[in-house]
Amino acid sequence: MNADTVSAAVMAPRPAWLSLMWIVAFTTLWTWLVYALPALPESGFPALGVRLMAHGLIALGLWIGLESTAFTPRQRQATWLAVMVPFTLWAAVTWTAAINGAFRTGASSLPLLPAAMLLPVIVAAPVLLLSKRVGQLLDAMPMTWLIALQLYRVFGSQWLV
Repeated sequence: MNADTVSAAVMAPRPAWLSLMWIVAFTTLWTWLVYALPALPESGFPALGVRLMAHGLIALGLWIGLESTAFTPRQRQATWLAVMVPFTLWAAVTWTAAINGAFRTGASSLPLLPAAMLLPVIVAAPVLLLSKRVGQLLDAMPMTWLIALQLYRVFGSQWLV
């Protein structure tokens, strides 16, 4: 099913305040949980869970967005792999480097943390901006998805506690 087969009159829009209420409730619950169980952040479980959940939601959202384009199934698969394989490799390399202490102060004479954050953006942004398929994908995705992607920042509340 693609977006052209469903009329806008068939799907009732969900009020924005309802989504905001869920986000506020979830943020409150997460902050309370981190505050009530101080050993939880030290265990590394929240960081692992957040990373895996964000990665999975990005992969799922990318696939669902690709389904709303006019691409053939092989084009969807190729586009999904072209985005997710480098993204997964970057996540795995940086996560491994972090576990091994590569980003600690004084671990290297090179600024590895800024390089790990900026180098993928510097390399990938021109490639993605020149891609017609990525442009069509972004045109097909609802703008709310791109905004909702930032929901994972709620998990940053553990550092406020």
